[in-house]
Amino acid sequence: MRATNRLSAKAAAALGPGKYADGAGLWLVKEETARGKWVLRVTVHGRRREMGLGAFPAVPLAEARKHADAARAKVRAGLDPIKERQREKREAARNLHLLKDIALDAFESRKAELKGDGKAGRWFSPLERHILPKLGKVPVADIDQADIRDCLLPIWHSKAETARKAINRLSLCLKHAAALGLEVDLQATEKARALLGKPRHKSGNIPALPWQDVPAFYDSLNDGTVTHLALRLLILTGVRSLPLRFLHESQIDGDVWTIPAEAMKGRRDATADFRVPLVPESLAVIEAAQAHARDGFLFPSVRKGVISDATMARLMERREMEARPHGFRSSLRDWLAEATDAPHEVAETMLGHVVGGSVERAYRRTDFLEQRRALLARWAQYVTGQSGQLVRMAY
Repeated sequence: MRATNRLSAKAAAALGPGKYADGAGLWLVKEETARGKWVLRVTVHGRRREMGLGAFPAVPLAEARKHADAARAKVRAGLDPIKERQREKREAARNLHLLKDIALDAFESRKAELKGDGKAGRWFSPLERHILPKLGKVPVADIDQADIRDCLLPIWHSKAETARKAINRLSLCLKHAAALGLEVDLQATEKARALLGKPRHKSGNIPALPWQDVPAFYDSLNDGTVTHLALRLLILTGVRSLPLRFLHESQIDGDVWTIPAEAMKGRRDATADFRVPLVPESLAVIEAAQAHARDGFLFPSVRKGVISDATMARLMERREMEARPHGFRSSLRDWLAEATDAPHEVAETMLGHVVGGSVERAYRRTDFLEQRRALLARWAQYVTGQSGQLVRMAY
C-alpha cells in the first residue's frame, strides 16, 4: 500500500465512522458518513502534536493535503506549525484593528460623558484633523513614539493647544485598545512628548473686546441676519457659544431661557440646568430670530443644522478684529467688576461658573435669577447706548 495519498476523494466521501490514514500523518476522522474532520499528526522537538486542518467535507481531500504539506514544511524548518498558525492569526487580527477604527470605538464609548453626546465633534476633531490622516490606517499595535512625533511635529510648536488635545486623545485611544485586549505601547504618547520637547508656543486667553468698545460693535450688528442676531444675543446674555447656537424655542418660557445641563460646561449633573433671565432687549432679538427659525432652532445654518462658532468668528475676522465671540464673556465679567458692585458669587453665576465648594452649594439653593436679571437689564442698556451708570445691587 502507498505510504502517502492512500485515500481518494470518492472513497473519503463513502467511508463510515472511524479513523482513516491518508499517509505521512494525515488522518480523516469521521463521526458519521456525511461529516468528519482532518487531523495531522506531527512530531515537533520530540513531542507529538495533533493539528486540526478543518472540517470534512467543507475542506476537501486536495485542500487538506496542501495544508498538511505546508505544516510539514514548518516542522522541517524547526517550527511548531500549531504555534505558527496561532501567531499568524494574531497578526491577522492585529491588522484588522486599525487606529481609525479604535478611535471611532473610543469616541462612541465616551459620548455619554461629553456635552450633547459629542455631537459638536470637539472631542474627535483633533484626532480627525491631525492624527488619523497619517496614522488612521496603521494597526494600533504598530504605533510607536516615532510615528506620533512625526505626525504632530508640524503643529507641536505653532498650534500647541491643538497638539496637546490631539496627543491626549490618542493616549485615550491606546488605553481603549489595551482594554480591548490588544497589545499596544501605552507609553508611546509620553515617549513622543519627550522626543517633541516642550512646546515653545504658549496658549493664551481668548482675545476679548474691551467692555468700553462693546456698544459700538453691538450697534454695528444691525442687518437682522442670523449671524448678527446670534452675536447680539451672545453679548446680551454672556452665555457660551454652544448653548446659544443650539437655542431651541422649547427652551424659552416667558422671560427665562433654560439651558439643558448637558450643554453647560462643567455641569454634568442632570439636575443642573441653567436659567438665563431674558431682558426686553434679549426678547426683541429672539423675536427677530424666530423669522429665521428652522425645526425650532433660532440660529440655523444656511444648509443644515445650526450656525458654527466659526461663522461668528469669521465676521469679526473680516472686520480685522482681534477679539473673538467667546471673549464677550470676559467683556461682561470685566464690566461687572469695574462698573457695578455685583457680589462675586452673583457675577460668577452670570457666566454659568460653579461657585464655592460642594457643601456650600448644597446649602445655597438660589441661582440669583432676579439679581442677574437686574444686572443684565443694565448691561443691555449699556451696550445699546442708553446708560453707563454704576449699578448698585439692592439686598
